[in-house]
Formats: sequence, C-alpha cells, structure tokens
Amino acid sequence: MRPKKVKIDKERQAQIIAKARRGQKDRDSGYREKALKLFPNVCGRCGREFAGETLRELTVHHKDHNHQNNPPDGSNWELLCVYCHDDEHQDASEAGYSDGSTRERHSESSLGFNPFGALKNMDNKDDA
Repeated sequence: MRPKKVKIDKERQAQIIAKARRGQKDRDSGYREKALKLFPNVCGRCGREFAGETLRELTVHHKDHNHQNNPPDGSNWELLCVYCHDDEHQDASEAGYSDGSTRERHSESSLGFNPFGALKNMDNKDDA
C-alpha cells in the first residue's frame, strides 16, 4: 500500500530555503571576510596569488573540517584556491580522514615524483 502524498506548501518551502541560504551566506561571508583580511591572498598549497576578479577563486579551508570552529585569530583556517580545496577534501574523503590530518599526508615523500629530491643527496664536486 502506498502512503498518501502530502501536499507541500510551496510558499512555506520557499521561506525555509531562503532563510537557510541567507544563514549560510552570512556564516560564509563572516569568516571568509575575516580570513581575507588576516592572510595574504595566496593559496596555502600551490602558492598562486589572487587579486581582483580571481579573488573569488580563493576559498577558506577549515583545517579540522569543522565549519562551526571559527576562532577570531583564524587558527583553524587556511586560504586555498578552489582546485586545491577540492583536492584537499577529495583526499580526506578517500582516506577516511575527518580530523583535518590530511595535511600530514602531503609531505615531500608522499607527493610522488620530486624533481629536486636528489639534490639533497648530491655531493658538491667543486668542494673536493
């Protein structure tokens, strides 16, 4: 037996959605604006600089993945470009991390090929 369809009050639904969107926008703009004032407009991972219209591509990443943890000193934030931010969250979901520990996995040894990796092991032949 199928359950009866409940009529949805479209006006009430629109009000709820609009209120939720306003709340999300207020939360986002609050800590985003603070982070943009605290930190240089540079991606914390790739180092790309942002200004003018491209500034919209710079996002605030919560290091502990808790969007409610917004200390005024910005200690839980880092600015990442949209590409690095997506990559950060993709890495976290694939590895099952939820505590913000994805950063440790991006050390030099775990990034794969490093074109300068052999330099630290080379002897300086001019000193001989």
